[in-house]
Amino acid sequence: MRITADTNLLVRSIVADDAGQARAAQKLLAEAELVAIPVTVWCELVWVLGRSYNQPRQQIAEAIRRLLAAATVTTDKPAAEAGLAAMEQGGDFADGVAAYLGRSLGGQEFVSFDRKAVRVLNGLGISASIPNA
Repeated sequence: MRITADTNLLVRSIVADDAGQARAAQKLLAEAELVAIPVTVWCELVWVLGRSYNQPRQQIAEAIRRLLAAATVTTDKPAAEAGLAAMEQGGDFADGVAAYLGRSLGGQEFVSFDRKAVRVLNGLGISASIPNA
């Protein structure tokens, strides 16, 4: 079976807060021929694990890296890695993804009113700025 994983499937498999759903999710992920994980699911996963389950950034990053390393997982790995890089520098996963995807679409600079995002991305060598008022 070739599946597209929803955020809740990945959450159940990682946090196992519902034993039955966790077993079902883990079994499906292990048996699938292909597991497609859209970039939006990565962003939601990071948000849910951090906000709803209070998991530390390092633990979230480890879970994502385990999934990325699975031979059956297909995703936009460079976008996910950009998100991880931003997150591991204290920023938001989604900002790293957005900056990466924006560059792939022809954007030259990430522009935001989020000072922390701009600082983190600049620290990663990505052109980012705050618009002038």
